[in-house]
Amino acid sequence: MRHLSYKTKFVNKQTHQPEWLVIDANGQTVGRICTRIASILRGKHKPTYTPHADGGDYVIILNADKVVFSGDKMNTKVYQNFSGYPGGLKEELAKNLIVRRPEQIIERAVKGMLPKNRLGRAMFRKLFVYTGDQHPHGAQKPKTI
Repeated sequence: MRHLSYKTKFVNKQTHQPEWLVIDANGQTVGRICTRIASILRGKHKPTYTPHADGGDYVIILNADKVVFSGDKMNTKVYQNFSGYPGGLKEELAKNLIVRRPEQIIERAVKGMLPKNRLGRAMFRKLFVYTGDQHPHGAQKPKTI
């Protein structure tokens, strides 16, 4: 009887073929859409998922200004920035942030769901968030989800 050698195939830079995906955030709940985005950026939606390698896809988010919060989070959720200096804590409600910089709501939620290391930073760079329904990535021929 001949011995068969089964080897697990891991994703690496040479074998990974990233895709470009477009997601419309119009009317979607922030937490639900961001968990899906983080999963796609990590590559968990593919059978070749490897935890220690970047096997995810590029994600383009449209209509970031039209996301919704569940419950009363629009009036109660507070986003904080700290400069590192005494008295440098700035707080802003979600209803004010969605008017001023709506992309930041999705970016901050997704960034918190990714690994806190250089691999997570590389995954986060593959996220592109836009407020309107147009994007400048037509040359990549993205697929709509």
